[in-house]
Amino acid sequence: MTGVSYDLLVIGDVNPDVVLGPVSGLEFGQREQLVEHGRLVLGGSAAIMACGAARLGLRVAFAGRVGDDAAGAFVRQALAARGVDVGRLVVDPRLPTPLTAIVTTGDGDRAILTSSGCLAATGPRDVPADLLAGARHVHAASFFLMPRLARSLADVFAEARAHGATTSLDTNDDPAARWDRALLDPVLKVTDVLLPNAAEARALSGQEQLTDAVESLTRHGPAVVVKDGADGALARLGGELLRVGAVPVEPVDAVGAGDSFDAGFLAARLRGLDPRACLRLAAACGSLSTRAHGGTAAQPTWDEACAAADPKGNA
Repeated sequence: MTGVSYDLLVIGDVNPDVVLGPVSGLEFGQREQLVEHGRLVLGGSAAIMACGAARLGLRVAFAGRVGDDAAGAFVRQALAARGVDVGRLVVDPRLPTPLTAIVTTGDGDRAILTSSGCLAATGPRDVPADLLAGARHVHAASFFLMPRLARSLADVFAEARAHGATTSLDTNDDPAARWDRALLDPVLKVTDVLLPNAAEARALSGQEQLTDAVESLTRHGPAVVVKDGADGALARLGGELLRVGAVPVEPVDAVGAGDSFDAGFLAARLRGLDPRACLRLAAACGSLSTRAHGGTAAQPTWDEACAAADPKGNA
């Protein structure tokens, strides 16, 4: 490709996260509960992934939409402070920036409450053609949260590919629990890498066994890389079924770990690492990101991730 300005264009959601916890259970009836930790941090799967990729040394641009409000100013500043180009991030004059509250438990689980704000208005016009033409790779996240963009994402990816870029998708959860394959399948045909977590892979494929889910999704076109929490990751890459373990850490907060995993995998792939090395590097990035509260505070540098992925120095 010629005229490349960015290693990575990330398309999708960005919002403030209010992360509270841990709690053993929510009590209604106007009961006030005290928790040990509370943080206002950058959120959104796409935004956390973009920050992780920039931290790993990639040139990253972000395409999406925020409101003309304090929350929008907060996330724009947070992205820019982490090295992500937000020059083309659209400001919606009418709808507010999305807001998310995350309530964590002591065992790594969490409940996520999101006010979608301008997410539903995010569409293909929010993805500038020159960014698609100037990126080596295009990644989209939170597919089911942005129905207008989802309906056009196949065309967006096809345009990126026409310019020589590769593509990837992390669908994230579907709040409606429909997992609409009629909407998704055209996108998978122009997706190089699909990056679900284990629960999402099972829901998307209808297969309970994770290996069956990977094989089923691979038949629709993309390479499939599945994040499996403390059990590491499973992938069908280069015709081979691969599994790697997680990097042992003392986790503080797992919010955004999957997005940091995505960043690690794509950074390694864009550097030309072999499939197993890409998977190991991704698992390291996901694990290391859990060392602090919020999705971006503990994201590793490239050297830190490589050292954790290959502690014997064999990479």
